[in-house]
Amino acid sequence: MGHSALIVWGGWDGHEPKAVAEIIAESLRGKGFDVELSDTLDSFLDADKLKSLDLIVPVWTMGKITGEQVNGVAAAVRGGVGMAGCHGGMCDSFREATEWHFITGGQWVSHPGNSGVTYTVQITDMGHFVTQGTNDFSVTSEQYYLHTDPANKVLATTRFPSPGADGPHVGNGPVDMPVVWTKVYGEGRVFYTSLGHNAATVSEPDPLRLLTRGLLWAARAESLA
Repeated sequence: MGHSALIVWGGWDGHEPKAVAEIIAESLRGKGFDVELSDTLDSFLDADKLKSLDLIVPVWTMGKITGEQVNGVAAAVRGGVGMAGCHGGMCDSFREATEWHFITGGQWVSHPGNSGVTYTVQITDMGHFVTQGTNDFSVTSEQYYLHTDPANKVLATTRFPSPGADGPHVGNGPVDMPVVWTKVYGEGRVFYTSLGHNAATVSEPDPLRLLTRGLLWAARAESLA
């Protein structure tokens, strides 16, 4: 039996949610997944359907979600459905929905320097399925400053502050900020990468490799790699 995924996209257009969702869908279909794309959060209301999936992928920045919609996702992931995503599409989705933050493991709070920061991503766990085949690399994009769950299993980090990206954080000294992590929520596997500001960034080889392997890991589909 094949693997199934639901990608739900929308929210702030600046993150190019439709284009990013289509890149993710193409990547998953290339691994043999049956993929459905939806542009409504009401997709999270069909509890039975959600529980039948292998993977839920949110691509929705700065939106509003109802308690019932959040509960649908939470119940599915608690029951063993994987959840995976990137950038603001998963960890700046619903700022007032604390249960969403509990599921995802983090929430965006700032990106000093905005989208023009060139920074290094350090792979901190080379042995994990997600990071296999990826070495340290640089990217020019938004460098996400996040509030994160201390229970996350961090696989890659980036160093703050970055040269030329000043802000009120600078006086706190160097800090290694999580970029890629995994965790569990109930029986479900959760994966996140802060890389992926837009379609161009998502499509770069290193970010796309990490995202694709994270999607597979969350869906318990490592054998398809």
